[in-house]
Amino acid sequence: MTTNDSSGGLRGFLKSPLIWPALTLILLIVLNLAVHPNFLGIRMLNGHMFGAPIDILNRAAPLTLVALGMTLVIATRGIDISVGAVVAIAGAMAATLLAPSITSHGYPVAVAVLAALAVGLLSGIWNGTLVSFVGMQPIIATLILMVAGRGVAQLLTAGQIIPISTPAYLFLGGGYLLGMPFSVWVAVVVVLGTFALMEGTALGLFIRAIGVNPTATRFVGLRMKAIVFLVYVFSGLTASLAGVLISSNVRSADGNNAGLLLELDAILAVTLGGTSLLGGRFSLMGTVLGALIIQTLTYTTYSIGVPPEANLVVKAAVVLVVSIIQSPTARFYLFYAFGKRSVAS
Repeated sequence: MTTNDSSGGLRGFLKSPLIWPALTLILLIVLNLAVHPNFLGIRMLNGHMFGAPIDILNRAAPLTLVALGMTLVIATRGIDISVGAVVAIAGAMAATLLAPSITSHGYPVAVAVLAALAVGLLSGIWNGTLVSFVGMQPIIATLILMVAGRGVAQLLTAGQIIPISTPAYLFLGGGYLLGMPFSVWVAVVVVLGTFALMEGTALGLFIRAIGVNPTATRFVGLRMKAIVFLVYVFSGLTASLAGVLISSNVRSADGNNAGLLLELDAILAVTLGGTSLLGGRFSLMGTVLGALIIQTLTYTTYSIGVPPEANLVVKAAVVLVVSIIQSPTARFYLFYAFGKRSVAS
């Protein structure tokens, strides 16, 4: 009886959507500690915290923001592959307004940030309209903006890298608040706000219902088109906010390379976090763990001496392993094998 109880408890533990991404992140931390014993060390300098964990959190903040929007889009059986282009447009817009040599006089930082967020809002409205009201396939609708948006970013920057030197803007992605990078605080606020909205209101339930059965939700009177539209708007806003943080952190706007392949990292983070690509089931906390896994993995490949050109191969291998473990078939065989061992003992 005790064996069966322990077996059932372990099965329930392994079925938790957060357990596998959490274990993956722990394994990466252990690997880093084996190579660099001071990996988790954090030191204070001029009231600011420095160290590998702080650097990972700082660099994972923009990816976390983009992945949050992607999570809700995927939960409605959609996809948004334009987020990388939106990041580039937002950064280009802010840099263009801040550069005196381009606008003849630099605009205030608040105007530049609001303009960058407005770009994300318009991008989300564009994608949401095509998907919800025109009826276009999500991957095609967002592919249009993915291609055109990169061109718009290059037009804004005239194909050049625009440097940013405004101190208040640079604080957003490179400053510190209470010892922590300000970008981390931004990500924390957005994550908590999104979590409260999804779990504290009926909106999260509606999004899950749309992902599970869009036809049934339409028949019961749920305003499915409006909700899907808002989800794409949210994705555009989070991507533009990430664009502000990225351009601030690197002190420049690059219409060609900013946010390049970020949409793939966002989809990987969502998948690693346990969100179903078939829609209906999503985990915001899992997405946060997925973003931390990807950034920690990038740090790990560099720290252990893996050539930069092999980074994508290593990332793909880790994602493949974690995804296989999370698959229902793999879990079935895992539980079956464990059950046989429990009975034999």
